[in-house]
Order: sequence, then C-alpha cells, then structure tokens
Amino acid sequence: MIISDFFTYLALTYNNVFHHIAANAPSSAGISHTFLPRQSVFPGPWEEYIKAPSNKSQIRPQKIWHVEGDVSIPEAVLDWQQGNSSTTLGPGGLLTLEFPENIAGRFAGRSSDATDSRARDLSLYHPVEYTGTTCVKPDFVRGAFKYLTIYIPERPPKPEDIWSENEFPYPPDALDSYSDSHQKHLGSHSDTSHRHKRRISISSLSVNCTAFPSNPNARAYTGYFSSSSTLLNRIWYSGAYTLQLTTIDPAEGSSLIDYNRLVNHNGSPQGSWYSNFTIANGTAVTTDGAKRDRMAYPGDMAIAVPGIAMSTYDMVAVRNGLDTIFIRQYANGALPYAGPPMGYHGEFSDTYHLHTLLGVWNYILYTDDIPWLQSHWYAYLKAFEYSLAKVDRTGLFHVTSRSDWLRPGMTGHNLEATSLMYHVLGLTLRLADEIVKDPYAREQFARWKALGERMEWGIEILWCEEKGLYGDNVGRRGCGGHEECMPQDGNSWALLSGIIANNTRRLEVSTNLRGQWTRYGAPATEFPNVISPFASSFELLAHCAAGNHDAAVELAELMWGYMLDGEGFTNSTCVEGYRIDGNIQYPAYSSSARNSHAHGWSTGPTMVLLTEILGIKLQTPLGREFRIEPHLTKWLKTARGGFATGLGRFEVVLRRMKVKHLGRVEVLDLQMPAGSRGYVEFGGSWYVEGETAHFIKRQEGDVVVAEKVTTDWMERELMEDEDWQEPEMEERPVGQVDWKALEENYVT
Repeated sequence: MIISDFFTYLALTYNNVFHHIAANAPSSAGISHTFLPRQSVFPGPWEEYIKAPSNKSQIRPQKIWHVEGDVSIPEAVLDWQQGNSSTTLGPGGLLTLEFPENIAGRFAGRSSDATDSRARDLSLYHPVEYTGTTCVKPDFVRGAFKYLTIYIPERPPKPEDIWSENEFPYPPDALDSYSDSHQKHLGSHSDTSHRHKRRISISSLSVNCTAFPSNPNARAYTGYFSSSSTLLNRIWYSGAYTLQLTTIDPAEGSSLIDYNRLVNHNGSPQGSWYSNFTIANGTAVTTDGAKRDRMAYPGDMAIAVPGIAMSTYDMVAVRNGLDTIFIRQYANGALPYAGPPMGYHGEFSDTYHLHTLLGVWNYILYTDDIPWLQSHWYAYLKAFEYSLAKVDRTGLFHVTSRSDWLRPGMTGHNLEATSLMYHVLGLTLRLADEIVKDPYAREQFARWKALGERMEWGIEILWCEEKGLYGDNVGRRGCGGHEECMPQDGNSWALLSGIIANNTRRLEVSTNLRGQWTRYGAPATEFPNVISPFASSFELLAHCAAGNHDAAVELAELMWGYMLDGEGFTNSTCVEGYRIDGNIQYPAYSSSARNSHAHGWSTGPTMVLLTEILGIKLQTPLGREFRIEPHLTKWLKTARGGFATGLGRFEVVLRRMKVKHLGRVEVLDLQMPAGSRGYVEFGGSWYVEGETAHFIKRQEGDVVVAEKVTTDWMERELMEDEDWQEPEMEERPVGQVDWKALEENYVT
C-alpha cells in the first residue's frame, strides 16, 4: 500500500460478503508431486475459468463497494497505473473495496468478519508512520476475504484500546462496544496524541496472497474440466480454487485463538485473529478452511485430497496434513480429531479417525509413496484395529464419540460410522495385500472379511421400509424412534461404500435422497435447517454408486450453482454450509459472520466430475491400472477433462454426435499414459494399454450397441448433433426453517 503523509493510523477490517484430446498437449510423461510443474499440464480455453491470480504477490481491488465520510477521489486507488491522483481519507472517512474473487493474504467498516461466534473479529489498527510503501505484519494473514474496509476513526484510540498478542491478560469484555470511542483494535502501540485530524493519501493498494505456497504459478493446474455447461465449468474451478486457498504455510495456521491458548498460553483478547500458530511440519499443508479454522481436519481431507490430486497435485501438502495427525496418535491407537492445536487433550472423533485412514489410501493412490506408507504402516494398523473393535455382535459400529462434522446424534450403533468402517475395511485389505504385502496383515484377512460380512447384514437393522432409507442409529434416531432421522450422510455412505449389495435397494435409496432436495440444495436431515456441501459431496458420490449419474450432475448444478450465484456468496469459492432457506448463515453457528467461504470439505464436484462423469478411476497407485467408465448424463452435450499423476496424463473427451446411417451416437476419446492398462466400460468392455483410443455407442431399441473406431472413421462419418437440447431442471420449494431447532443446535 503506497501512502502519502505519515504518523497516521488506519483501521482495517476484512469481510467475505455483505448481505477431442487436448490440442498442443505436452508430453504424457509423469509429473512429480514433490516438484510441481510451473506451467499448466493441460493448456486450453478452459483456463478462462481459473480463479487463481496470475500474480499472487499483487492482487488488486476491482471496484468501490461503499464510501462514507471524508473520502476524496475514492476511485483513484483503482486507477493506480495512471499515477495521476490519490485517494485521500480524513477522520471519519471510510472506504470499502471489492476484489474480483475471494482472496487470501497479508492485509481489514467498523464491523469485521468473524473467526469466533462470540464476537466479531477486532479490526486491525495499522500505524502509518512514513511516506512510501507500508505493509501489514505477517502475523495478520487473513485467510480469505473479498471486501476490504479502510477507515480513519474520528478520535485516535487510547493505548489501552490497542491489543497486542501476549501483552495483556485475556479480557472478558474485550468487545463491549463498536463505537469509534470505545472499540478495541488489534495492532501495535504508539503515541497517537499528535495524530488527531491527520489525513492520508493512498495511491496504490495490493494484497500479497500467501495461500498455496507450493507453486509460484497459482494457475499451473495439473488437471482440468470443460463441458457444454458453463455453470458446471465454473463449479469445477471454484472447487479447485477453494482447495488452493485452504492450502497454507504451516506457520500461518489456526485462527482458534482460544484453543491455541491451551498450547501456547497466549494472552490474546476475544476477537483477535492472529494466524501464526504452527500446525504442521514442512512448507505447505492442506487445512479445513482459508479463514478458519486453518487446521488439518481428516474429515475435510476425505473430499479435499482427491480434488487436490486432480487439480494442482499438491500432494506434499496432503502428506504434511496426514503426518501431523499420525504424530499425535494416542497410545490406544486412536487418532486425534484434528491436528494442532488439537491432539494434546484427547480430542477424538470415531468418524474423523476413519477419515484419516481414508486419507492414507487417497494419498498413496495418487502418489505411490510406498516408503511413506511403510513408515506409517504399524500406526495405520493400530488405528484400524482400534476402530474394527467397535463393530460388535450387532454388525454395527458402536460410536463412543459425539464429535463428527458438528451434526448432532453421533452416538450408539450408527449408520454413517458403520458404512465408513466397511469402506475403510475394503481399502485396508487392498493396501495390505497389493501394496504393502504384509504377511501379518494377510493372516488377519479371514477375521477382517468376516467382520465385513457381519456389517453387510448389520445395517439391515437400520432399514426403514416405509421411508425407503436407513435410520441414523438403533433407538431414538432409528426407524420409528422418537427422534426418527433418515440421515443424508449415513445413507450416502451406505451407497458409496458398497455395503448395500442389492441394485434395486441402491437405486431406491438414491431416488429417495433426491426426493428430499429443496430449491437450494440437498438438506442434511441429520442436522436440522442445514444444507451441508460436505454431506452433499458424499451424496454426489452416492448417486453415482447407485448408477444415478443424472442426479449427481443435477445436484451439482442446483446446489453448487447456488453457492456461486446466490446472495451473500463469493462467486468464486465453496462455502462451509448454509441454511435450508438459502440464507448464508451456517446453522452450526449463531453468527453468519463466522461461516467459512472457502472450505475444502465443500469441493466434491471437483472430484466427482472427473472420477464419475468422465469416469477416470485409478485402480492402483498412479493409475498403472485403471477403469474408464464415463456417463455423459442427460444434462450434457459435451464433457472433457483429465489430470496427471507421476505416471502421466489421463484424459477423456465425451461428445454427442450424429452419424448419417446410424443417427445419434455418443463418442468417447481417451488418452492414457504409457505404462498404464485397464478396462473401458462404454456400452461394452474393452481392454486397453496406454494409448489413444476412440469408441462410439448408440441406442437401438432397448439394446446399447458400441464399437471401437478409428480417427479416420470419425473424421469421415461424424457430424454435429445440432438438435440436442438440455432438459429443464425441476422446480422445488424453498426449505422451511425450524426456528426452535435452529436455536437448540448452535454448536458455538
């Protein structure tokens, strides 16, 4: 920020909202997850949807949002390249600037956003003591914001109203008032008596984005997606960008000052938001949210890790996140609910414990980092056996921790935990047999498989014939219980885990989940009033597991489209959650200001569109063995995309076309890297080895006819299908808020 005049204070507040195979493709050689490529692996017109800045060190505001008081030439700060004038503010002057995207960086109107539900965050009091360029201290990294407010108070603050970290004991009344004369601020002390009524001039303002430290080129994506749906394209890239913002320097972690205090004994006041707690080793780590909590949460990784693998390949940040969890494994084998500052006081969640093990599978699948797996194998097996012991004679997982994704009702014999355990069991069998080749683990296979079979019949206890869905748990939240609940998360996990063997049952569950949708998305019935992109990300996978890919794309456009274009959202990132009537408040928190507008657990479409719609499914590490099983769905005319691993590039192109003598056909083009092999399921089944291949399929009555074709044949026979039209989406009612339940279920 370039400023004229000196010895003046600025008050800064941050807010997210106010109310054919790729042409000119590079070599198919693999990429390294420890040294990321500095250029896009799949350059093309789809890069227009990338939200990441081309210059992370200088992100500039786009327009003026609000002006009040003594402000002269406010637009001058936007026209900094002209250099003809400056924006000047005097006492009482306030200027709010809007950035084109949700951003993160070092740079905060009188009421800020919030990282704590008890109070709005303190504004940052920034001393301006000389003419020239001035920068905010590194401690005040703000993880995500779209609006920046600058103002000069009418009266200079008293020294006792400026709080510095560790300088004062924790004050219970730190935020008694938001008036100019009493408001508390973060900042540094200095004599302010001679600065009353001074003015400042700002000729230039920019933000240095410290997120995604792994790559200086934030636009060097290693994957892409493009389709006939502009909205779906925006959704994919908003997820990728969210995952970049939630990947941070480990030294800039944890915005939970109160929780940090249990470890570092800081004296920061309520409302402070220092992001200077070291949460992991290394230079980058994936976290839950860009603004808060800025910690490694295993539940978030379940959705985030595949999305990272398919967009930026920043798998070292994933490894660092897993390491910080395993380092703090408890003596009984349990893994902490989250990384530091948690893990010191026995924090635990049965489901998040299992999500950590799922994170191990995903990390190995996309990196083939076998030495890392071997070094963690004993700890993994200890954690796995800890969970497996909770599957009792009922065939259900008995949950002993209430902690999950803040939803209520996590007790007893639970559907979600049982399905998740079943899924992790299957993956552990594969890790032990195919990758680690552990003789001891192989000796346990009979016992493990027997428990898996027990879980298959165990969940039938929870089936509710009348609802066509499974109940949440045995007892009060089960079928006919006095708190009967057919949970979105549990039913989704029952589908995607494969624990439901019957195809008819799977489709029934998928259909009934879809029947619960409202105008703004899929409600999390286990958490009243909530629409959760986390639980809905699992529902996307669930519909695909049931063969209902149409529903997955429909939900992505319905719900994630609203998260981009709805009132109060950022138009660039994926929000933590929101209310069933579309309001931006996330009902876990009493204050809507606490909602995270860049949350990794909300990025499901970034994974699903590549693995389920384009159907690129790696079967073994790096994709040495794969399965390609695409589904264009009724919603799309074209879709294409791919991603790279250490083996090379995987790319799929789907198109609706016409052939003169055959009529309408779907066309599949694919390119797999050398050294890979697998099956293509596209109206038939073909075995292919690292190659470029082309297929068509068409409907003849009730029969699907498919064949492999050549490039020459396609160039000669194919023509555009100009008659295809996208179907209209069904209208749905607005969800109704249960105001009593809303108050009862606030977590903070």
